[in-house]
Amino acid sequence: MNVIDGGGVSQLLKDVEIPRMFRARQKFPADSIKPENILQTVWKELEQEEISSLIKPDMSIAITAGSRGIRNVDIITKAIVDFVKSKGAKPFIVPAMGSHGGVTAQGQLEVLESYKITEQTMGCSIRSSMEVVELGYTERGCRVVLDKNAYEADGIIISCRLKPHNAFRGPYESGPCKMMTVGLGKQIGASVVHSDGMDVIAQNIPDMAKVVLEKANILFAVPCIENAYDETCKIEAILAENILKREPELLTYAFSNMPRLIVGETDVLVVDEIGKNYSGTGVDPNITGTFSTPYATGGIRTQRTCFLNLSQASHGNALGCGLASAITKKIFDEMDVEKMYPNCITSTVLASARIPCVMATDKEAIQICIRTCNKIKPGSLRMVRIANSLHIDTILLSETYYEDVKAGKYEGLEAVGEPQEMEFDQAGNVLTPVRI
Repeated sequence: MNVIDGGGVSQLLKDVEIPRMFRARQKFPADSIKPENILQTVWKELEQEEISSLIKPDMSIAITAGSRGIRNVDIITKAIVDFVKSKGAKPFIVPAMGSHGGVTAQGQLEVLESYKITEQTMGCSIRSSMEVVELGYTERGCRVVLDKNAYEADGIIISCRLKPHNAFRGPYESGPCKMMTVGLGKQIGASVVHSDGMDVIAQNIPDMAKVVLEKANILFAVPCIENAYDETCKIEAILAENILKREPELLTYAFSNMPRLIVGETDVLVVDEIGKNYSGTGVDPNITGTFSTPYATGGIRTQRTCFLNLSQASHGNALGCGLASAITKKIFDEMDVEKMYPNCITSTVLASARIPCVMATDKEAIQICIRTCNKIKPGSLRMVRIANSLHIDTILLSETYYEDVKAGKYEGLEAVGEPQEMEFDQAGNVLTPVRI
């Protein structure tokens, strides 16, 4: 793509004024488990007689590890591994991430390595394979498969995060049931779950999970939940026979701990960094409002959205860019379609991989969003800027919000600075940080 810095597009945008911004702090419920207490918390859950009695000496135990950037995932996984060892059993880790990692065993190992989950750090083997075993079919005729290494183990522990999904709504969204069917189903299982469309996935997941629970050696699940500050706030062990009942209850709790952009509405949303470590669609649409399907709603209401950078942890997977109004050439140049398109093919959702306007610089990406907003009176443009969709405790707001924030119009939102011009370097990269 021929994106010219200083070309005709740049000339059209050079006089577009960017509003002054002020730093604001958002306050949410902050209950959390400190990292140094994670091991103790995990062990307390696993030491319950009904849980610990399931692990016998010399049993081979598969422990799942997914592809998301879960806070403290390495600590949680290591705590489970060590507990299994303490019972005289033989743990190993299985990548449970559907088609992620470029649909290869090596790619999935690389994803885990980016989260500090390796054989060296965990003290056990990691068995990565895309090979699956067929378990059966649901009443609707959906084929159910499971990772071969996990299936051949004497027992399986489902370690995962439980949270609202970014593309559909239902009693079972992102959690143990999805990990059993999509994560451990590898590419084949993930494809089946998504094949009927996002309007049916909320039915497919529990239906397929029932088959997994009946046919595979699932011992229990250990989901973790995060608070609005991306901190671990709850870890709970759930017996296999209780997963279908308990997961919807925990999902309600997870929703109650979701952060949000308190102002609710804006004209332009600027996201400094996107990536798979933040959400499967680069940003969490439950925050940004950039949903890839019509089967989920929420987040801030905005006319235009621009993304500035792709996280290193994404390894070129820039899914989610198609939901933006504009991105930078930096992101475009880092895109790896071999990492992106398998997810689209598997999920049958193409919107996330589309290419929006590609701008030469951060500044121009912001300016084209401002310039193309409609029905905005001079001097009244509203703009919100966030570091990413996981860390929104501190944000930048345009000057138009300032008096209302100072007057206490928005509960839980306070100004911690005065409006100032955002600074850019000579290359048009934004220098003013969101979080300090």
